[in-house]
Amino acid sequence: MTKRFARNLYELMSSMRFAISLLTLLAIASIAGTVVKQNEPYNAYLNQFGPFWFGIFEKLGLYSVYHASWFLAVLTFLVLSTTLCIIRQTPHMLREMRSFRELAQEVSLRQFAHQAEISSVGPEGETRASAYLVSEGYRLRRNVRDDGVLIAGKAGQWNRVGYILAHSAIVMICVGGLFDGDLPLQAELMLGEKQLAPANALMSSITPANRLPASHGSYRGNVFLPEGQSSGMAVINVKDGILLQDLPFNLTLKKFYVDFYSTGMPKRFASDVIVTDRETGEQFERTIEVNKPFAYKGISLYQASFDDGGSKLKFKAHSLSPGSNEVLPLDGIVGESVKLTRRGEPLTLELNTFRPVNVENLAAAESEISATESISKHLGSAAKPAGKKDLRNVGPSIQYKLRDAAGQAREFHSYMQPVVQDGRSFFMSGMRESGAEGFRYLRIPVENGSVDSWFALRAVLTSPADRATLAKRFTSRAMKGEAISETMRSKLAETAENTLSLFANGGYEALDKFIREKVPQAEQQRGADVFVKVLQGVAWEGLQLAANVISSQRKRSPRNWVNSSPTASMPFPTASTMAPRFCFS
Repeated sequence: MTKRFARNLYELMSSMRFAISLLTLLAIASIAGTVVKQNEPYNAYLNQFGPFWFGIFEKLGLYSVYHASWFLAVLTFLVLSTTLCIIRQTPHMLREMRSFRELAQEVSLRQFAHQAEISSVGPEGETRASAYLVSEGYRLRRNVRDDGVLIAGKAGQWNRVGYILAHSAIVMICVGGLFDGDLPLQAELMLGEKQLAPANALMSSITPANRLPASHGSYRGNVFLPEGQSSGMAVINVKDGILLQDLPFNLTLKKFYVDFYSTGMPKRFASDVIVTDRETGEQFERTIEVNKPFAYKGISLYQASFDDGGSKLKFKAHSLSPGSNEVLPLDGIVGESVKLTRRGEPLTLELNTFRPVNVENLAAAESEISATESISKHLGSAAKPAGKKDLRNVGPSIQYKLRDAAGQAREFHSYMQPVVQDGRSFFMSGMRESGAEGFRYLRIPVENGSVDSWFALRAVLTSPADRATLAKRFTSRAMKGEAISETMRSKLAETAENTLSLFANGGYEALDKFIREKVPQAEQQRGADVFVKVLQGVAWEGLQLAANVISSQRKRSPRNWVNSSPTASMPFPTASTMAPRFCFS
């Protein structure tokens, strides 16, 4: 490295432009860290962004921006650049603070942007100038020269200290950011001294390389603690894995409290905990609330959130395959996963969230009707838009994900009790492709406290083998006792079968599309009325056929058809099933 190169490098690193450029880059990175939710499980990102963008964002480190290698590198260069700026500029500023600029020439003084000339002769002029400068807060120094007397004034020299302190503060903040970004931990991971454990690793598989000692530096971790249980470790999420951080104390959850507003939102949640010092064995109790952290041995404990502590749930999963009315019983525990196999494909059911209270707005909302109103009014989400408010507790709900072998998942949200809308009872089950979307809800009608009739009717209407039978039964009932030719009967049966096929394959959307494309605009309203009447007639025949199927199945196996529902026998959680999440830092 030549002296010239070293000098140029020093000039670059110590320039304000370079420091401002780095600061701008950090600001842009911080925007990305705000937009993309940080330190979530990688499966959540895969589900949200898809396989293509997931890989790109992962390589850019956007899932943990403030711990990414490039972000820490930029932060390091900013610390170095700002420090060199301070080292380079501070001596010059200190000299200026001490200097009165007594060697300034008259010509150079006239070049100042702010300057004025006053004609005055003799000691009187000198006295007036000195008095004026003193009145303005200047310190003076008198210098007799060959060309006259120079009175140098100086004020505001301590303003230069602001530059030094401001830049020193930037350095301190950036150094704190390096420690908060787990720079020592990143170095240990890079050197292989520490290794990440899988996010779902069992304690028996944890090795010393997956654990951090209690003497470890800055960190942010979480612990999920059900009532009556203890923990002396915090979990640190790093990329797609975890590290276990030993704490200098054990934390035992004695009691968890939660109060709700009338809207169903939590009003207050707090935890009575017992802290046991590992060194001395000393025990004491504390209550930790939101925004009221507790600090001990340099570690701050925050009440971050709360969740279900492991309620046991029983499901009845109904198949939605065309023509199928299969029911699959499932058992699971909130926070765990259930392995499934459907059509040879492995699936994973992740039971994420159980909520015992759900206060929803069930007020009716006004809606516009299109030209094909008879069909279009049946379209859309079951969720009611904002407007009038009719807040009611609709009971418990369960949120879960169904993940395929490639790691992609669909998220579901199902209410466990019927919801009354427009005077009728429905089971509500919502689905979305990613966390960025809202749930699209399916309303399943309830008859005599059961959904068996709806699922049986759906199986009949979507079964290709039953469409011809339903069309013939509808035609026979519709044209009973009328002198109509077999050709007309055949055409009506064909129309009924085609209508049912459109509805079975695409629902009301398919019928609406067919009408818009095949029927003249002037006849679309009339055509819609005809299609709806035909569909209603065919559905009535399907309901009679489904009732016969249900009756025969109940006779063969009555126990399997008692209180059947999509989410039957799900218990309400007791206090022992609720568990808070603590954040350690």
